[in-house]
Amino acid sequence: MTEQFGSPTRRTVVKGAAAAMAAPLAMPFVAPALAANNAPIRFACVAVQSGPAGVADHADYINGTNLAVEEINAAGGANGRQIKVELHDIDILTPEGVQASIRAVVDTKPHALGTAFSLVRIPMLEATGDYKAPFLTGDTNIELITFAKKNRGKYWNYFMVDPPEIYYGKMFPKFLDTLAAGGVWKPINNKVHIIREQNQYNMVIADEVKANISKSGFVLSDITDIQYPVQDWGPVMQAIKKSGAGTIMLDYWLGAEEAAFCQQFVADPVKGALVYVQYGPSQPEFLNIAGPAAEGIVWSTVLGVYNDAKGAEFRKRYAAKHSGVIGLCYNGSAYDTLHILNNAWSAVEPENFKAVCDYIRTHKYRGVTGGFSFDNEYQAALHYPMQTDSLEDGMAQLYFQVQDGQHKIIQPTPLAESKFRAFPWA
Repeated sequence: MTEQFGSPTRRTVVKGAAAAMAAPLAMPFVAPALAANNAPIRFACVAVQSGPAGVADHADYINGTNLAVEEINAAGGANGRQIKVELHDIDILTPEGVQASIRAVVDTKPHALGTAFSLVRIPMLEATGDYKAPFLTGDTNIELITFAKKNRGKYWNYFMVDPPEIYYGKMFPKFLDTLAAGGVWKPINNKVHIIREQNQYNMVIADEVKANISKSGFVLSDITDIQYPVQDWGPVMQAIKKSGAGTIMLDYWLGAEEAAFCQQFVADPVKGALVYVQYGPSQPEFLNIAGPAAEGIVWSTVLGVYNDAKGAEFRKRYAAKHSGVIGLCYNGSAYDTLHILNNAWSAVEPENFKAVCDYIRTHKYRGVTGGFSFDNEYQAALHYPMQTDSLEDGMAQLYFQVQDGQHKIIQPTPLAESKFRAFPWA
């Protein structure tokens, strides 16, 4: 079962030497025969560390990186070589900022680069220039991987460690059909009202819903556009009351602001309407801010930490180091990224970037966020179930419901922790 791929933070620019946690090696390229066997393998962890948005996801990315490296190094490293994390700040909001940030990282000549995401993606990739160290990101973006595909001769070193955002839109009507057929949720009508932020990521998702909803038992009734940051959800509440749609899709991505939406909604809900919130609840701040207002909310992510044996063990080890609500996305993504790199570094010389990238592309890996198979034209993780029907080869889009104050996977069935239950305002 396969389908080919179809058709979002503010920060000052990295400041000089403070951009890196440690001094770079003097020589960017060292012949393997001359390389010191005990020389550290340097991973550039590129992450937003302050600003109005993106910090939560990137903090999770840093934490996941550190956990993986700690475990790898404790086990002896890659062929006896320890991995060294070098933390770099990044401006992910402006072309000039992201390019300056990435160029500063490239100047340190690391063995590999990784980041959760940038909101300015193609300039991010272009900023790597002729430096071909493996570059792995979780950008969830069809435009970026299409650009890399069309320029594969230059960007053979780039990998996206999750499927693109198009699958949020493609899967949503299917999810509604499945949920309605389950018998617990009885839609008050078949109308869907999308609340959409006007950025590329959310616009693409909404467009895919529009393109695929006719194949389902639902219809698109209204779209209400919003602009980041949303400081007053009042007009949106008026719009959804007016439409009376039985399904409300909040097509946004910031957990804190989505939590504020939920608080306002449950105070005066559209009785019986299913509320689906796009991605943001994966961030710890969502539950921390929403509190009881989150109960019954449904959300999904194409990049999420499973709760199978492997995922549960990761959650346990991560929670032991980070108290409170833990993230369920980019901590696991970074953890898997470092293990993918470690496998390659253990098999070939880390200084041989081409060999490392060839290994990553041709060797599958099963991590805490799913299966990775990069040997495809986009060098991106495959979506389960729309691109592969194998959980070992693809990354499952996880659908969660907040139940008793916790995120519980309700779909897909092979990974489900719980069944969907009626929400409090039903």
